[in-house]
Amino acid sequence: MGPIAVRSSIGSESVRGGAIAVASSGTAGVRGRAIVGSASSGSEIVARAPADAEKVMASDLGRQAITRAYQWLLALISGDLQALQEIQLRYHFINVVGIPRNGGSYLTMELYRALGYEPEAVPNALAHDGFPEAGPFQLNRGANSWIVSLQTMAEYLVMVEHYFEGAAKHSGKIVVPKKLTKGIYAGGFFHRVLGDAVENVLTLRHPVCACISTYEKSGGLPEDGRFRVRSNIEEWCRRDLLYTGLKPSALEAMDYFEVYLRYWEQYHLYVATTGLTAHQDLRIVAYGKERMEQLASRFHRRYESSREISEFQVDACLRERHPDWFQRAEPVIRRVAEIWAQVGLSFPEEQIQEAW
Repeated sequence: MGPIAVRSSIGSESVRGGAIAVASSGTAGVRGRAIVGSASSGSEIVARAPADAEKVMASDLGRQAITRAYQWLLALISGDLQALQEIQLRYHFINVVGIPRNGGSYLTMELYRALGYEPEAVPNALAHDGFPEAGPFQLNRGANSWIVSLQTMAEYLVMVEHYFEGAAKHSGKIVVPKKLTKGIYAGGFFHRVLGDAVENVLTLRHPVCACISTYEKSGGLPEDGRFRVRSNIEEWCRRDLLYTGLKPSALEAMDYFEVYLRYWEQYHLYVATTGLTAHQDLRIVAYGKERMEQLASRFHRRYESSREISEFQVDACLRERHPDWFQRAEPVIRRVAEIWAQVGLSFPEEQIQEAW
């Protein structure tokens, strides 16, 4: 059994109506305002991978999908631009990019709703941000993260072909929405594979507000104010800071917001420096009820949907919480805005200062 067979089986893979529904983190569902998946741990997923792989390889459709994934992997490794052009001419990809807790799940959900899909029926790996894999480079025993990115992209293209087979076309192409949080780590890669016509929607939120939302999602601000890893987002914070040379002992001594603020800055510098801005179709939307709902309404009008948009729920203005954090964030916001300006991106500082 090849590596793609094992990787493809990581998660829940089943045959539904002639399509392979692959969910690397469980079945997608709508809870509140977002497409979300079940919270299977990495160890649980790895533990059941061999058994899931056997199920995939026992199915004719599963074997066909694995073969197709190898074909796409070979195309990516060899630079088969003709094969990639076929995908680019058939599908129009709309990627919702942004740091977690920035409203990207809501916009992804509304894109699917505008296209006539029920978000709870869309596999998590297809719609959400864990797949394809991208991140800071890692070389560990038995794993090269660049190869993993190629493998998971090959698998993602197979998912797209199966799931959207026979879907309605808009302006001659099948529209494929995707929440692509990890796209900033390899912007040029995603741009070249998905094509010049790809649309990127970039969500942006004040770092203090995003930090508050992160620690609330992760179990609350630790009592001692120190950084702790309890969630995927906090693990990404830890990973990204260690990648730049920070020592684990230094990380343990830092307060929660200091770690998060460095992660926020690094993430948004990647937006400007990894090739994501190589094409011009990039829409930036600052976090806020009115702005998010206006963009969702545009999606529904664009695809002639008769549905009402879902409400985008926001908390009250967060500016009164952690006032010292807002002061500490100012120089970081200015640095990111300056770097963005160098590549022609307009940083919506006034809007994020609303502190939603």
